[in-house]
Amino acid sequence: MNPHDPAKRPGAHLVAEMLGDEDPWALTSGHRPSEPLGRAGTAVAEAARDLDELHGQVAHAAQSAIGLLEPVGRGELSGTRVSYALLRTAVPQIGLLVARQDAAYEQLTQSISAYRHLLFDSDVTQPSKASVHGLKKEQNPGRDDDWAISGDRHLGALEAVEAGGLRFHQSAVYGYIYLSDGRGQRPNPEVWPETVQRLVADGLLDQDTSEGLYRPGQLLSLTPQGEAALRDARTATPRVSAALSRSGTAAISGAAVDPSAAPATSAATKPSRSR
Repeated sequence: MNPHDPAKRPGAHLVAEMLGDEDPWALTSGHRPSEPLGRAGTAVAEAARDLDELHGQVAHAAQSAIGLLEPVGRGELSGTRVSYALLRTAVPQIGLLVARQDAAYEQLTQSISAYRHLLFDSDVTQPSKASVHGLKKEQNPGRDDDWAISGDRHLGALEAVEAGGLRFHQSAVYGYIYLSDGRGQRPNPEVWPETVQRLVADGLLDQDTSEGLYRPGQLLSLTPQGEAALRDARTATPRVSAALSRSGTAAISGAAVDPSAAPATSAATKPSRSR
């Protein structure tokens, strides 16, 4: 469960929702500041901090403006002139703070996307070429969002949709997108919204737009193309694993033998013919 109240700490809430880390600064642990993931994690944490601080300033300024209007609401008009003068200063200030808050939100979402991109690029486990063979037929090469479906992320998303109940949501307050499983919780294993968006665009997933994007969320299902791609990926993966296993065994034993070449026989060991 996300422990952060979006009405109090929207930055930390968004990081927990999108990356699964309750503490944004935890993204920097295990990485040097000079490393790409270290820099990206710091950018996310700083952007979340800035958004939370600006959110607090906006809330404080708005509460102060409401306080100035409360006497008017009670019919106490003796101080109306002073209240209006103060409001003429407060309202533009609130507008500037809201604009800065919107910019901070955009910065945070971009930082999260960049972090995800680097996170996947740095994965130790490399995907097999055959495991993505079936999906490559459906995808346009060279797109900017190729990272979202690289490796096994697309396969995990297709399997999550096949399991049933995966829904695509958008926050009514802050506008960010997220996914929930059949129990209304964060999918486990994790599925990235960017991955789902790409698969929908590629025609592998169908998003039920007849349902509310905020509530209950738009249900995702496999298209016929998606079902075929999932079957191809599942069929290819065991074959590649077996081939890699055989290749590894041969390399370890040092018996890389060309089956077309017969072992040479020296003259000393060559059997003599009887005359």
